[in-house]
Amino acid sequence: MEAAVGSPALKGIRVVAFEQVLAGPFCTEILADMGADVIKVERPGVGDLIRHWDTAVRGLSSGYVWLNRNKQSLTIDVKQARGREILHRLVRTSDVFFENYAPGVADRSELGYEKLKSLNSRLIYCSLSGYGQDGPYRDVKAYDLLIQGEGGIIATTGYPDAPARAGISLADIASGMYAALGITLALFQREKTGAGQFIDISMFESIVSWLGYFPHHYWHQGEEPQRVGMRHHYVTPYGPYRARNGKYVNLAVATPKDWEVFCTEVIQRPDLLQDARFATVEGRRKNRAVLEQEIEKILLERDHTEWLARLKKAQLAHGEVRGIAEVLAHPQALARQLIREVASPVGTLPMIANPLRLSASPARYDAIPELGAHTEPILRELGYHDAAIDTLKREKVI
Repeated sequence: MEAAVGSPALKGIRVVAFEQVLAGPFCTEILADMGADVIKVERPGVGDLIRHWDTAVRGLSSGYVWLNRNKQSLTIDVKQARGREILHRLVRTSDVFFENYAPGVADRSELGYEKLKSLNSRLIYCSLSGYGQDGPYRDVKAYDLLIQGEGGIIATTGYPDAPARAGISLADIASGMYAALGITLALFQREKTGAGQFIDISMFESIVSWLGYFPHHYWHQGEEPQRVGMRHHYVTPYGPYRARNGKYVNLAVATPKDWEVFCTEVIQRPDLLQDARFATVEGRRKNRAVLEQEIEKILLERDHTEWLARLKKAQLAHGEVRGIAEVLAHPQALARQLIREVASPVGTLPMIANPLRLSASPARYDAIPELGAHTEPILRELGYHDAAIDTLKREKVI
């Protein structure tokens, strides 16, 4: 497919992002990549908390670099009345206000929905929190790890004798994606109604919505899913298996035809097709322990390259288990230009590209902002003259 041409999809949309750490910045980076003018509100002299998590990227935080390209950094002390007034002025000419602080923080800072709606009736206001804006867990502190536990991810991940969290910040990323989708939908609806609205996104609900078939097995079978390590809960053989040379072979035997081909052409054990215990998907699941032991023993007889070649010849779904270095050098990543370069205060940096590929709306890959880099230009746009800006600096409002 040809490279995208034209204007980014959200060009002309201004987002004020009262955000910190991960879930919120992930949401607004999606919007910024797609052309939105995202103004990130940060504390003067300190910035977003994630700026200080590590110094892995030539002195910059890896988390901040990951989540904040294409944004403008506006430093404001929202505890001061004149700081809040700056944001009120900004909101009057903005399309979206986003915040991911604990419920109540924005209201106490005169940045709640009712206050800002009175300044701009077209404003779309999105709040992202751990458990949502109401309910008994409204004020419970939430981190990705805790939400993975509360939302069922840890209970279904890991091995029978050892639960595990997902290796990535699953709850943060899921809620950030839902928030970006919600904002985009609200912008679309505003085109028809002319009015803004309030969007309430929770990390907890986002992750529970990803539980897939597990609730249905509970509702209809009374079944709590067991932890199955690298295997599939309901389909087998499925997952990475260790080969003779210590490398893993990733495979999926998902249909009756797959099972037949796997037995006859890949592992060359047609006798398994005659075993009544393994004749159906549910039968193979019920007798998982016996079948898995046999498959694991067979796969250990040859190197992973031979198994991959057989799987490819048989046209069964398969793949490798790659480390990060191998992923970043993946032939498909190179062919699709998945790694882009972005300017930053410490020079040009490699970044993972936005996976949204719209044929007429290219994503942007602009700079990662230095703390407060855009404060003065934004204030001048809002009508503040140099003397007023100097006063705000002296009094540490900005």
